[in-house]
Amino acid sequence: MKALRDKIVESLTSILPIALIVLVLSVAFVPLDAGIFLLFLTGVVLLIVGLGCFMLGADMSMLVIGEKIGSTMTHSRKIWLIALLSFVIGIIVTVAEPDLQILAGQVPAIAQKTPLGNYLLILTVAVGVGIFLTVGMLRIVFHIPLNILLVVFYVAAFVLSIFVDPAFWAVSFDSGGVTTGPMTVPFIMSLGVGVASIRSGHGSQNDSFGLVALSSIGPIIAVLTLGIIFRIGNVEYVPEALTPVEDTRGAFFAYLEGFGDHAAEVAVALAPILVFFLLFQLAARVFRKRQIVRILVGFLYTFVGLAVFLTGANVGFMPVGRLVGQGLASVWGGWLLIPVGMVIGYFVVAAEPAVHVLNKQVERLSAGAITASAMMNGLCIGVCISIGLAMLRILTGINIMYILVPGYLIALVLTFFTPPMFAGIAFDSGGVASGAMVSSFVLPLAIGACSVLAPAEIMTQAFGCVSFVALTPLISIQILGILYKHRTKKIKRTFLTVEDRVLEYEVA
Repeated sequence: MKALRDKIVESLTSILPIALIVLVLSVAFVPLDAGIFLLFLTGVVLLIVGLGCFMLGADMSMLVIGEKIGSTMTHSRKIWLIALLSFVIGIIVTVAEPDLQILAGQVPAIAQKTPLGNYLLILTVAVGVGIFLTVGMLRIVFHIPLNILLVVFYVAAFVLSIFVDPAFWAVSFDSGGVTTGPMTVPFIMSLGVGVASIRSGHGSQNDSFGLVALSSIGPIIAVLTLGIIFRIGNVEYVPEALTPVEDTRGAFFAYLEGFGDHAAEVAVALAPILVFFLLFQLAARVFRKRQIVRILVGFLYTFVGLAVFLTGANVGFMPVGRLVGQGLASVWGGWLLIPVGMVIGYFVVAAEPAVHVLNKQVERLSAGAITASAMMNGLCIGVCISIGLAMLRILTGINIMYILVPGYLIALVLTFFTPPMFAGIAFDSGGVASGAMVSSFVLPLAIGACSVLAPAEIMTQAFGCVSFVALTPLISIQILGILYKHRTKKIKRTFLTVEDRVLEYEVA
């Protein structure tokens, strides 16, 4: 209970700034109906409780299972087994990712191509993650530098985009961000930690990161390939009408229905992982009875936390995000969107469940050399800039490639100057930052603004903000790594100078 209380206090500090920002906007610029505002306040409470439960559950179950599976696979030294299990795990943890379900429902042009409907995009993304998770695991085994693979695959993605309808670019690059959400990140990250723990020698710590980065590229390439095969074009977005809520009864039933839907989604997402864990335990018998009980309790916390969090985000935050976007777009020609979007971007990343998992892993694996607060500051600055760019694009209609191409070029060049561990952390951060809160609050904010300023261009202008959120942390965290490298060298030089003076004194 003490651990749960600490997690809830931590989530309170993450969610409260966003609630205060929306409160100020609702008073100063965008008046909200009482029913919608009630939904939002209830959503704030659910996000705080849900995020706290999820973080505790991830610590008790997902991280422990992932590390043990990763270390056991690597210890077997069977390359075919590592490749097969990585591919299967990649598909299992991706198929029911809640963020991916949201994205698939927004692109009817794909659903109409085959009888599979929305599942065509979901399966395409899942296969992409499975293939690239396999590539990431084999990279660790064969000691292949991460920056070389990143350059090769991102160049391949941009080359493929030449053959795809420009209206499909934003959706393709957004798919890489939404895939690495609260369900996939803890499991994939802990796999990398488990695999790297078996290795010894120089560079083993660096290999703890990078799996999420490669798993984020897979969906981009897979969805671009899908666009080429089916010649997908004229992608349209039809916004759903907001359900009116007038009183407390309406709010109660809206949340009751939302919790039922999201609890079912989370149950479907967790079920394959739970089954895989039980089969793994029967085959390897690596966990003791007490550990199994603790892991199962962790699964329960994860289920409740993620279901409550997604309910609060989608029922309480999504309609408010769209209304705030519409309201800001109607003030001062919409230019207020940029500063407000940047402020929201700075604080919204702290509310992402997977961000807390990443920051704790980084601090633990670096033995405190890279603190969770330093990581959070780097991510906040990066996402702040990305949301500002997304709002600027809505106002000006800039082609998304004018930002993505130079942005990724800078990020890839930086990988040759920053410490290898920071390169892996940075590209992992990009996938982690673009999670549930971005999908349920920032994306609706962009859609609401675009529905006022450019209603015919929602798919090309509003979509794409997720890809910007996945891009800017790559640069900000690597700059942090370069500064860290410079500071470490300066400390070493100072230490050697002092040591030389002590020796001179002793000789004298």
